[in-house]
Amino acid sequence: MKAQRAGLLAGVAMIGSLALAACGSDDNTGSADGAPAGSSSPSSTCPTGTLNAEGSSAQKNAIEEAIASFQDTCSGATVNYNPTGSGAGIKQFLAGQVDFAGSDSALRTTPKDGAVEAQQAQQYCGSPAWNLPMVTGPIAISYNLKGVDKLVLTPEVIANIFNGKVTTWNDPSIAKVNAGVTLPSEPIKVFFRSDESGTTENFTKYLNAAAPKAWTAQPGKGWTGKGEGKEKSSGVAGAVKDTEGGITYAEWSYAKDNKLGIAQVDNGAGPVALSGESVGKAVAAAKQDGQGNDLRLKLDYATKEAGAYPVLLVTYEVVCSHGKDPAKTALTKAFLEHFASAQTQKSLEDIGYAPLPDEVRTKVAAAIAALT
Repeated sequence: MKAQRAGLLAGVAMIGSLALAACGSDDNTGSADGAPAGSSSPSSTCPTGTLNAEGSSAQKNAIEEAIASFQDTCSGATVNYNPTGSGAGIKQFLAGQVDFAGSDSALRTTPKDGAVEAQQAQQYCGSPAWNLPMVTGPIAISYNLKGVDKLVLTPEVIANIFNGKVTTWNDPSIAKVNAGVTLPSEPIKVFFRSDESGTTENFTKYLNAAAPKAWTAQPGKGWTGKGEGKEKSSGVAGAVKDTEGGITYAEWSYAKDNKLGIAQVDNGAGPVALSGESVGKAVAAAKQDGQGNDLRLKLDYATKEAGAYPVLLVTYEVVCSHGKDPAKTALTKAFLEHFASAQTQKSLEDIGYAPLPDEVRTKVAAAIAALT
Protein backbone atom coordinates (compact mmCIF):
# COMPACT_ATOMS: atom_id res chain seq x y z
CA MET A 1 0.00 0.00 0.00
CA LYS A 2 2.93 2.34 0.65
CA ALA A 3 4.09 1.85 -2.91
CA GLN A 4 0.60 2.52 -4.19
CA ARG A 5 0.36 5.68 -2.09
CA ALA A 6 3.70 6.87 -3.40
CA GLY A 7 2.52 6.36 -6.95
CA LEU A 8 -0.67 8.24 -6.25
CA LEU A 9 1.19 11.14 -4.68
CA ALA A 10 3.46 11.34 -7.67
CA GLY A 11 0.38 11.72 -9.83
CA VAL A 12 -0.88 14.39 -7.45
CA ALA A 13 2.33 16.35 -7.75
CA MET A 14 2.19 16.16 -11.55
CA ILE A 15 -1.32 17.54 -11.84
CA GLY A 16 -1.42 19.89 -8.91
CA SER A 17 -4.70 21.60 -9.68
CA LEU A 18 -6.55 18.28 -9.93
CA ALA A 19 -5.02 17.07 -6.72
CA LEU A 20 -6.81 19.85 -4.93
CA ALA A 21 -10.09 18.60 -6.37
CA ALA A 22 -10.49 16.35 -3.39
CA CYS A 23 -10.38 19.30 -1.04
CA GLY A 24 -12.52 21.94 -2.71
CA SER A 25 -14.70 24.08 -0.49
CA ASP A 26 -18.49 24.27 -0.76
CA ASP A 27 -18.13 27.54 -2.69
CA ASN A 28 -16.29 25.92 -5.58
CA THR A 29 -18.02 24.50 -8.62
CA GLY A 30 -17.04 20.87 -9.06
CA SER A 31 -16.41 18.93 -12.23
CA ALA A 32 -17.42 15.32 -12.77
CA ASP A 33 -14.24 14.39 -10.97
CA GLY A 34 -15.06 16.60 -8.04
CA ALA A 35 -12.37 19.11 -9.06
CA PRO A 36 -12.92 22.68 -7.86
CA ALA A 37 -12.28 25.59 -10.15
CA GLY A 38 -9.48 27.98 -9.29
CA SER A 39 -7.78 25.95 -6.54
CA SER A 40 -4.57 27.53 -5.36
CA SER A 41 -3.07 25.67 -2.42
CA PRO A 42 -4.12 22.99 0.06
CA SER A 43 -4.02 25.39 2.99
CA SER A 44 -6.48 27.80 1.37
CA THR A 45 -8.95 25.27 -0.07
CA CYS A 46 -9.00 22.25 2.23
CA PRO A 47 -11.54 22.08 5.05
CA THR A 48 -10.04 21.19 8.41
CA GLY A 49 -11.38 19.01 11.19
CA THR A 50 -12.11 15.36 11.90
CA LEU A 51 -14.56 12.88 10.41
CA ASN A 52 -15.43 9.57 12.03
CA ALA A 53 -16.94 6.78 9.97
CA GLU A 54 -17.62 3.09 10.49
CA GLY A 55 -18.90 0.06 8.68
CA SER A 56 -18.01 -2.25 5.81
CA SER A 57 -14.79 -4.20 6.20
CA ALA A 58 -15.03 -4.97 2.47
CA GLN A 59 -14.00 -1.40 1.65
CA LYS A 60 -11.36 -1.14 4.39
CA ASN A 61 -8.33 -1.20 2.07
CA ALA A 62 -9.98 1.13 -0.44
CA ILE A 63 -11.10 3.78 2.02
CA GLU A 64 -7.77 3.68 3.85
CA GLU A 65 -6.01 4.34 0.54
CA ALA A 66 -8.36 7.25 -0.19
CA ILE A 67 -7.95 8.61 3.34
CA ALA A 68 -4.15 8.50 3.08
CA SER A 69 -4.02 10.43 -0.19
CA PHE A 70 -6.67 12.90 0.99
CA GLN A 71 -4.80 13.65 4.22
CA ASP A 72 -1.48 13.94 2.39
CA THR A 73 -3.01 16.75 0.33
CA CYS A 74 -5.24 18.22 3.05
CA SER A 75 -3.00 18.12 6.10
CA GLY A 76 -5.54 19.81 8.37
CA ALA A 77 -8.13 17.10 7.83
CA THR A 78 -8.40 13.78 9.65
CA VAL A 79 -10.66 10.92 8.60
CA ASN A 80 -11.00 7.90 10.90
CA TYR A 81 -12.61 4.70 9.65
CA ASN A 82 -13.47 1.71 11.82
CA PRO A 83 -14.14 -1.46 9.72
CA THR A 84 -16.59 -3.14 12.10
CA GLY A 85 -18.89 -4.49 9.37
CA SER A 86 -21.86 -3.06 7.49
CA GLY A 87 -24.45 -3.91 10.12
CA ALA A 88 -22.49 -2.24 12.90
CA GLY A 89 -21.78 0.81 10.75
CA ILE A 90 -25.45 1.40 9.99
CA LYS A 91 -26.35 1.01 13.67
CA GLN A 92 -23.72 3.59 14.64
CA PHE A 93 -24.92 5.99 11.94
CA LEU A 94 -28.54 5.69 13.06
CA ALA A 95 -27.40 6.33 16.63
CA GLY A 96 -25.57 9.51 15.60
CA GLN A 97 -22.17 8.13 16.59
CA VAL A 98 -20.46 8.57 13.19
CA ASP A 99 -20.52 11.15 10.41
CA PHE A 100 -21.19 8.61 7.69
CA ALA A 101 -21.41 4.84 7.36
CA GLY A 102 -19.98 2.37 4.89
CA SER A 103 -22.39 -0.42 3.97
CA ASP A 104 -22.27 -3.20 1.39
CA SER A 105 -26.05 -3.00 1.16
CA ALA A 106 -28.17 0.12 0.72
CA LEU A 107 -30.44 1.13 3.58
CA ARG A 108 -33.41 -1.23 3.69
CA THR A 109 -36.72 0.20 2.51
CA THR A 110 -38.72 -2.77 3.79
CA PRO A 111 -39.34 -3.71 7.42
CA LYS A 112 -37.05 -6.03 9.34
CA ASP A 113 -37.61 -6.68 13.04
CA GLY A 114 -40.27 -4.00 12.93
CA ALA A 115 -37.99 -1.25 11.60
CA VAL A 116 -37.23 0.28 8.18
CA GLU A 117 -33.62 1.52 8.00
CA ALA A 118 -34.33 4.23 5.41
CA GLN A 119 -37.08 5.68 7.61
CA GLN A 120 -34.88 5.50 10.71
CA ALA A 121 -32.10 7.31 8.83
CA GLN A 122 -34.43 10.05 7.66
CA GLN A 123 -35.69 10.51 11.20
CA TYR A 124 -32.12 10.83 12.50
CA CYS A 125 -30.94 13.13 9.70
CA GLY A 126 -34.05 15.27 9.53
CA SER A 127 -33.67 14.81 5.76
CA PRO A 128 -33.43 11.81 3.45
CA ALA A 129 -30.27 9.73 3.77
CA TRP A 130 -28.54 9.00 0.48
CA ASN A 131 -26.79 5.79 -0.52
CA LEU A 132 -23.74 6.79 -2.60
CA PRO A 133 -22.01 3.87 -4.37
CA MET A 134 -18.30 4.41 -3.89
CA VAL A 135 -16.40 1.11 -3.88
CA THR A 136 -16.94 -1.78 -6.25
CA GLY A 137 -15.80 -4.85 -4.36
CA PRO A 138 -15.73 -8.02 -6.41
CA ILE A 139 -16.41 -11.04 -4.23
CA ALA A 140 -13.78 -13.66 -4.95
CA ILE A 141 -14.61 -17.32 -4.46
CA SER A 142 -11.25 -17.83 -2.79
CA TYR A 143 -9.65 -21.21 -2.27
CA ASN A 144 -6.46 -22.94 -1.12
CA LEU A 145 -5.90 -26.10 -3.13
CA LYS A 146 -2.40 -27.30 -3.83
CA GLY A 147 -1.68 -27.91 -7.50
CA VAL A 148 -4.95 -26.35 -8.72
CA ASP A 149 -4.15 -23.02 -10.31
CA LYS A 150 -7.34 -22.76 -12.37
CA LEU A 151 -10.77 -23.63 -11.03
CA VAL A 152 -14.15 -23.06 -12.68
CA LEU A 153 -17.36 -23.10 -10.64
CA THR A 154 -21.01 -22.70 -11.61
CA PRO A 155 -23.65 -21.04 -9.40
CA GLU A 156 -25.18 -24.41 -8.52
CA VAL A 157 -21.84 -25.93 -7.57
CA ILE A 158 -20.94 -22.89 -5.47
CA ALA A 159 -24.29 -23.09 -3.68
CA ASN A 160 -23.89 -26.80 -2.98
CA ILE A 161 -20.38 -26.29 -1.63
CA PHE A 162 -21.53 -23.59 0.77
CA ASN A 163 -24.70 -25.41 1.84
CA GLY A 164 -22.73 -28.55 2.64
CA LYS A 165 -24.01 -30.86 -0.13
CA VAL A 166 -20.68 -31.02 -1.97
CA THR A 167 -18.00 -31.95 0.53
CA THR A 168 -14.91 -33.16 -1.39
CA TRP A 169 -12.87 -31.42 -4.05
CA ASN A 170 -13.10 -34.30 -6.55
CA ASP A 171 -16.90 -34.36 -6.41
CA PRO A 172 -18.30 -35.21 -9.89
CA SER A 173 -20.11 -31.86 -10.11
CA ILE A 174 -16.81 -29.99 -9.72
CA ALA A 175 -14.93 -32.36 -12.02
CA LYS A 176 -17.57 -31.94 -14.74
CA VAL A 177 -16.81 -28.23 -15.18
CA ASN A 178 -13.04 -28.68 -14.78
CA ALA A 179 -12.15 -31.19 -17.48
CA GLY A 180 -8.45 -32.03 -17.51
CA VAL A 181 -7.84 -30.69 -14.00
CA THR A 182 -6.60 -33.14 -11.38
CA LEU A 183 -8.74 -32.52 -8.31
CA PRO A 184 -7.70 -33.97 -4.93
CA SER A 185 -10.03 -36.12 -2.85
CA GLU A 186 -9.52 -34.06 0.29
CA PRO A 187 -12.44 -32.51 2.16
CA ILE A 188 -13.71 -29.04 1.34
CA LYS A 189 -13.46 -26.75 4.35
CA VAL A 190 -15.90 -23.85 4.15
CA PHE A 191 -15.35 -20.60 6.06
CA PHE A 192 -18.03 -17.94 6.41
CA ARG A 193 -18.44 -14.51 8.02
CA SER A 194 -19.65 -14.97 11.60
CA ASP A 195 -20.41 -11.25 12.02
CA GLU A 196 -23.29 -9.45 10.32
CA SER A 197 -21.91 -8.67 6.91
CA GLY A 198 -22.95 -6.92 3.73
CA THR A 199 -20.57 -9.27 1.94
CA THR A 200 -22.62 -12.21 3.20
CA GLU A 201 -25.82 -10.49 2.10
CA ASN A 202 -24.52 -9.84 -1.41
CA PHE A 203 -23.03 -13.31 -1.74
CA THR A 204 -26.31 -14.94 -0.69
CA LYS A 205 -28.22 -12.60 -3.04
CA TYR A 206 -26.02 -13.98 -5.81
CA LEU A 207 -26.63 -17.60 -4.81
CA ASN A 208 -30.37 -17.08 -4.44
CA ALA A 209 -30.65 -15.34 -7.82
CA ALA A 210 -28.26 -17.49 -9.86
CA ALA A 211 -28.97 -20.90 -8.25
CA PRO A 212 -32.46 -20.62 -6.71
CA LYS A 213 -33.07 -24.38 -6.62
CA ALA A 214 -29.79 -25.08 -4.80
CA TRP A 215 -29.86 -22.02 -2.49
CA THR A 216 -33.37 -21.55 -1.16
CA ALA A 217 -32.56 -19.51 1.96
CA GLN A 218 -33.41 -15.82 1.87
CA PRO A 219 -30.41 -13.48 1.49
CA GLY A 220 -29.29 -11.64 4.60
CA LYS A 221 -26.36 -10.27 6.56
CA GLY A 222 -26.35 -13.38 8.78
CA TRP A 223 -24.99 -16.65 7.36
CA THR A 224 -27.45 -19.54 6.89
CA GLY A 225 -25.20 -22.08 5.17
CA LYS A 226 -22.61 -24.51 6.50
CA GLY A 227 -18.98 -24.17 7.52
CA GLU A 228 -16.87 -22.53 10.20
CA GLY A 229 -17.38 -18.89 11.10
CA LYS A 230 -14.65 -16.26 11.29
CA GLU A 231 -15.00 -12.56 11.97
CA LYS A 232 -14.62 -10.01 9.18
CA SER A 233 -13.12 -10.35 5.73
CA SER A 234 -9.61 -10.65 7.16
CA GLY A 235 -10.74 -13.56 9.33
CA VAL A 236 -12.16 -15.73 6.56
CA ALA A 237 -9.35 -14.95 4.11
CA GLY A 238 -6.71 -15.69 6.75
CA ALA A 239 -8.42 -18.96 7.66
CA VAL A 240 -8.37 -20.16 4.04
CA LYS A 241 -4.71 -19.15 3.69
CA ASP A 242 -3.88 -21.37 6.67
CA THR A 243 -6.11 -24.29 5.63
CA GLU A 244 -5.41 -26.68 2.77
CA GLY A 245 -8.72 -27.39 1.06
CA GLY A 246 -10.27 -24.20 2.39
CA ILE A 247 -12.75 -22.01 0.54
CA THR A 248 -14.59 -18.79 1.34
CA TYR A 249 -16.22 -15.74 -0.17
CA ALA A 250 -14.16 -12.59 0.33
CA GLU A 251 -13.46 -9.32 -1.41
CA TRP A 252 -10.89 -9.43 -4.20
CA SER A 253 -8.45 -7.31 -2.19
CA TYR A 254 -8.37 -9.84 0.66
CA ALA A 255 -7.91 -12.74 -1.74
CA LYS A 256 -5.00 -10.90 -3.37
CA ASP A 257 -3.43 -9.91 -0.05
CA ASN A 258 -3.49 -13.55 1.10
CA LYS A 259 -2.37 -14.93 -2.30
CA LEU A 260 -5.42 -17.20 -2.55
CA GLY A 261 -6.69 -18.98 -5.63
CA ILE A 262 -9.70 -17.27 -7.23
CA ALA A 263 -12.27 -19.34 -9.07
CA GLN A 264 -13.64 -18.38 -12.45
CA VAL A 265 -17.44 -18.21 -12.43
CA ASP A 266 -19.63 -19.59 -15.21
CA ASN A 267 -23.14 -18.13 -15.01
CA GLY A 268 -24.08 -19.76 -18.30
CA ALA A 269 -22.11 -17.76 -20.86
CA GLY A 270 -18.72 -19.36 -20.20
CA PRO A 271 -16.14 -19.01 -17.41
CA VAL A 272 -15.33 -15.42 -16.42
CA ALA A 273 -12.17 -14.52 -14.53
CA LEU A 274 -12.33 -11.76 -11.95
CA SER A 275 -10.89 -8.49 -13.26
CA GLY A 276 -11.63 -4.80 -13.10
CA GLU A 277 -13.03 -4.95 -16.63
CA SER A 278 -15.29 -7.96 -16.03
CA VAL A 279 -16.70 -6.46 -12.83
CA GLY A 280 -17.17 -3.08 -14.49
CA LYS A 281 -19.40 -4.75 -17.10
CA ALA A 282 -21.68 -6.05 -14.37
CA VAL A 283 -21.85 -2.71 -12.51
CA ALA A 284 -22.52 -0.70 -15.68
CA ALA A 285 -25.52 -2.94 -16.36
CA ALA A 286 -27.03 -2.31 -12.90
CA LYS A 287 -30.26 -0.31 -12.67
CA GLN A 288 -30.71 2.62 -10.29
CA ASP A 289 -33.18 1.57 -7.64
CA GLY A 290 -33.37 4.85 -5.71
CA GLN A 291 -34.90 8.25 -6.38
CA GLY A 292 -32.95 11.35 -7.38
CA ASN A 293 -29.56 11.44 -5.64
CA ASP A 294 -30.25 8.27 -3.66
CA LEU A 295 -28.12 6.06 -5.91
CA ARG A 296 -28.91 2.58 -4.67
CA LEU A 297 -28.25 0.06 -7.44
CA LYS A 298 -30.06 -3.12 -8.41
CA LEU A 299 -27.45 -5.62 -9.52
CA ASP A 300 -28.31 -8.50 -11.86
CA TYR A 301 -26.61 -11.42 -10.13
CA ALA A 302 -28.05 -13.93 -12.60
CA THR A 303 -26.67 -12.09 -15.64
CA LYS A 304 -25.50 -14.20 -18.55
CA GLU A 305 -23.79 -11.32 -20.31
CA ALA A 306 -20.56 -12.57 -21.81
CA GLY A 307 -17.51 -11.39 -19.91
CA ALA A 308 -19.42 -10.01 -16.91
CA TYR A 309 -18.26 -11.20 -13.49
CA PRO A 310 -21.50 -11.59 -11.48
CA VAL A 311 -20.39 -12.07 -7.87
CA LEU A 312 -19.85 -8.59 -6.53
CA LEU A 313 -20.91 -5.98 -4.07
CA VAL A 314 -21.06 -2.23 -4.11
CA THR A 315 -20.16 -0.43 -0.91
CA TYR A 316 -22.23 2.68 -0.29
CA GLU A 317 -21.26 5.66 1.81
CA VAL A 318 -24.48 6.46 3.67
CA VAL A 319 -24.82 10.19 4.40
CA CYS A 320 -27.46 12.69 5.45
CA SER A 321 -28.49 14.71 2.40
CA HIS A 322 -28.67 17.77 4.66
CA GLY A 323 -26.02 17.68 7.36
CA LYS A 324 -26.52 18.70 10.95
CA ASP A 325 -23.18 20.55 11.16
CA PRO A 326 -22.07 22.77 8.21
CA ALA A 327 -18.38 22.29 8.99
CA LYS A 328 -18.76 18.50 9.06
CA THR A 329 -20.76 18.63 5.84
CA ALA A 330 -18.03 20.63 4.08
CA LEU A 331 -15.39 18.15 5.18
CA THR A 332 -17.55 15.16 4.25
CA LYS A 333 -18.12 16.60 0.78
CA ALA A 334 -14.41 17.27 0.28
CA PHE A 335 -13.44 13.73 1.25
CA LEU A 336 -16.16 12.07 -0.80
CA GLU A 337 -15.29 14.22 -3.82
CA HIS A 338 -11.75 12.93 -3.53
CA PHE A 339 -12.89 9.34 -3.08
CA ALA A 340 -15.16 9.52 -6.14
CA SER A 341 -12.62 11.24 -8.39
CA ALA A 342 -11.44 9.40 -11.50
CA GLN A 343 -7.86 9.48 -10.24
CA THR A 344 -8.62 7.91 -6.86
CA GLN A 345 -11.01 5.34 -8.33
CA LYS A 346 -8.41 4.23 -10.87
CA SER A 347 -5.79 3.88 -8.13
CA LEU A 348 -7.96 1.38 -6.25
CA GLU A 349 -7.71 -1.27 -8.95
CA ASP A 350 -4.12 -2.06 -7.95
CA ILE A 351 -5.28 -3.11 -4.48
CA GLY A 352 -8.16 -5.33 -5.54
CA TYR A 353 -11.12 -3.09 -6.34
CA ALA A 354 -12.84 -2.22 -9.61
CA PRO A 355 -13.18 1.49 -10.45
CA LEU A 356 -16.72 2.81 -10.69
CA PRO A 357 -17.80 2.95 -14.34
CA ASP A 358 -17.87 6.54 -15.57
CA GLU A 359 -21.65 6.50 -16.04
CA VAL A 360 -22.05 5.68 -12.34
CA ARG A 361 -19.19 7.85 -11.09
CA THR A 362 -20.54 11.03 -12.68
CA LYS A 363 -23.90 10.51 -10.94
CA VAL A 364 -22.08 10.02 -7.63
CA ALA A 365 -20.11 13.25 -8.17
CA ALA A 366 -23.34 15.16 -8.85
CA ALA A 367 -24.98 13.75 -5.72
CA ILE A 368 -21.98 14.70 -3.57
CA ALA A 369 -22.11 18.24 -4.99
CA ALA A 370 -25.77 18.40 -3.93
CA LEU A 371 -25.08 17.61 -0.26
CA THR A 372 -25.91 20.59 1.95
